[in-house]
Amino acid sequence: MLIGEYIHTIDEKNRVSLPAKFRKEMGKKVIITPGLDQCLFIFTIAEWEKVSKKLSNSESDLSFLSADQRTFNRNMFGQASDVEVDSIGRILVPDYLKEKIKITNKVALIGVQDRVEVWNDKVWAQFKEVAEKQAEPLAEKLSRDGAL
Repeated sequence: MLIGEYIHTIDEKNRVSLPAKFRKEMGKKVIITPGLDQCLFIFTIAEWEKVSKKLSNSESDLSFLSADQRTFNRNMFGQASDVEVDSIGRILVPDYLKEKIKITNKVALIGVQDRVEVWNDKVWAQFKEVAEKQAEPLAEKLSRDGAL
């Protein structure tokens, strides 16, 4: 399980080091793609395959018939990139993904169970502040909705 928060520097070649705890679980190749809430998602190959199957959303794989699904899948799959984890645990963040979330110098790497999220460190700090204030009301809502 991927958990924890780490602040790392992105170098001049767009490489960022994955935390050692994440490297053990992620393997030598990962998928990086646009995420939600102004971040990027990094998946292991195995987890990416699970996500792909869930997004096809039908036994006959006719997910392309839904306009919403086509749009979401184009964003998620069309901008995804498979990247190698180098010998010292770094990955290359493609320019177009770096620009998408406005990464400059530092990034927040957040373990969220089945994926790693990559955030602009300042945006992450703001998001985290809001999320912490909403934690108790969200827990209450989720428990009523049967999600917990």
